[in-house]
Amino acid sequence: MASEQMRSVVPLLLVLNFCMYAILLGIGGWAMNRAIDHGFIIGPTLHLPAHFSPIYFPMGNAATGFFVTFTLIAGVVGIASILAGFDHSRVWESTSRSAAASSALIAWALTVLAMGFAWKEIDLEGRNVRLRTMEAFTIILSVTQLIYVAALYG
Repeated sequence: MASEQMRSVVPLLLVLNFCMYAILLGIGGWAMNRAIDHGFIIGPTLHLPAHFSPIYFPMGNAATGFFVTFTLIAGVVGIASILAGFDHSRVWESTSRSAAASSALIAWALTVLAMGFAWKEIDLEGRNVRLRTMEAFTIILSVTQLIYVAALYG
């Protein structure tokens, strides 16, 4: 009985998480593009600044580069885990469950790591609306991905 209830919940969580990961990838892609276009430009005769960071973002604060980078990684792994989850929800057999559960667990761990950087970015303040949206989606997605992992194991 519990397996049938979980079977009806899993597709809803998959669609919700897919949409949220896609939004994270869109905003994260924008932030990465902006950082590449407006980052440090060092000529061949110029020297790097004393406190140069290769993860420099012209918007946000000191945690923004780490937050965006790990959110992009979590988003790509999350989309991949959702593809495995769609395959599992289609057949719903024990042979496909291990792939869906393990990839979902890895995606959740990376999302929680990105959420930690989101909290640090919130603590440091000084960010724009898009980064605030990205932070909110990362925090919400860490909870919904955990519910999805629990539904797979339940």
